[in-house]
Amino acid sequence: MKTVIMAGGTGSRISSVAQDIPKPMICLDGIPVLEREIECLREQGYKDIIITVSHLSNLITDYFKDGSGLSPTTGKRFGVNIEYFVEERPLGNAGALFHLQDKLTEDFLLLNGDLVFNVDFDRFVAFHRKNGATATLFTHPNSHPYDSGLIIANEGHIVQQWLTKEDHRPTYYQNRVNAGLHVLSPKIFEKGIDRPKIDLDRQILKPLSGTGRMFAYDSPEYVKDMGTPDRYQAVCQDIRSGKIKMKNLRRKQKAIFLDRDGTINRYVGFLRDIADFELLPGVADAIKKINASGYLAIVITNQPVVARGEVTFAQLREIHNKMETLLGLEGAYLDGLYFCPHHPHRGFEGEIPELKIPCECRKPEPGMLLKAADDFNIDLQTSWMVGDGQADVESGKAAGCQTAFIGDGTGCYGQTLTAPTLEDAIDQILKEGIFGG
Repeated sequence: MKTVIMAGGTGSRISSVAQDIPKPMICLDGIPVLEREIECLREQGYKDIIITVSHLSNLITDYFKDGSGLSPTTGKRFGVNIEYFVEERPLGNAGALFHLQDKLTEDFLLLNGDLVFNVDFDRFVAFHRKNGATATLFTHPNSHPYDSGLIIANEGHIVQQWLTKEDHRPTYYQNRVNAGLHVLSPKIFEKGIDRPKIDLDRQILKPLSGTGRMFAYDSPEYVKDMGTPDRYQAVCQDIRSGKIKMKNLRRKQKAIFLDRDGTINRYVGFLRDIADFELLPGVADAIKKINASGYLAIVITNQPVVARGEVTFAQLREIHNKMETLLGLEGAYLDGLYFCPHHPHRGFEGEIPELKIPCECRKPEPGMLLKAADDFNIDLQTSWMVGDGQADVESGKAAGCQTAFIGDGTGCYGQTLTAPTLEDAIDQILKEGIFGG
């Protein structure tokens, strides 16, 4: 599979860090961003690369040449085959693709050249091919969705809306942001665009929203733009800590699974009305600590109100969107969310018969944790289940996790630790010597 890397950026926002070089050639911990991208691709067998260049292009072409030589920085062989497309005049961030379409006759990767990432590209490509997509966006949550463009997708991951920062957005939304990595089909060239400058997002991808041809591939893996001085410093720190490589889903992950009602939001019994959803004090800070720790933050919740006919799937989705929106406003995010809509007991007015069944996902069964472990390659033995109920502890234990019970100390269900609040529990888990792995 060919990979196209768009490396024509000027880096005006990060000029205080480096000047007079293309943005993709800015060094992170001594190695250019673009070289780190190429290394990640080569390690996974993606060696056929086209780089589009413009601003100070000779600094890129002279450094990498055809990809067969040695890195001037590390002395290691690049080990790839590189071709270049030089933009003699500005073509927008996608104009070069239309000049390259004779070379792009099969599905291809399209990457921004100023990103720091370490992702499992085989998983990404397999998802694209499974869905027969024209375009697949690599999407993830971030700590500032309120000022980011948003991707709105349905339960089948089909993109319904692409909202730029300037677009009106719903009151509550899922924290899902386009990361700048794409798998594209040559079908994107079927829509002829007769103008010299072409914008990838606004003219090619955004119009695919709602057509059933564009999908969102959600992943917690590390992808960040290092385009401002603050982000640059943060990314350098993440490189030194090893966090970037550890987030690749080819490696075993560890997670902190979180119950919802009574753990994240105030317990009101069966929550049916979105107006009753309220984050508990300190929850956003607790989840931010998880986000910074290297653990995944994944919600695991029983929602029998669906089977009882008291809340529809659409209403439950909106409640969860409210949760993600409120967390995002405080800089926290969830890497995943799993819910069980079933309930084993019949006899409720308005119940949904096909959901009134015993199942393997309703806590204390471990089904939701096992599904998350499969989706995210999680090592359950080094992971935690945290909740305020006996079923949470039993579910975690059944999955092989360590467990934390949120309560006043009177509940004893064989949990690993007890804490009065979620934030206290996370502090204990993250203490050296407490967590596993």
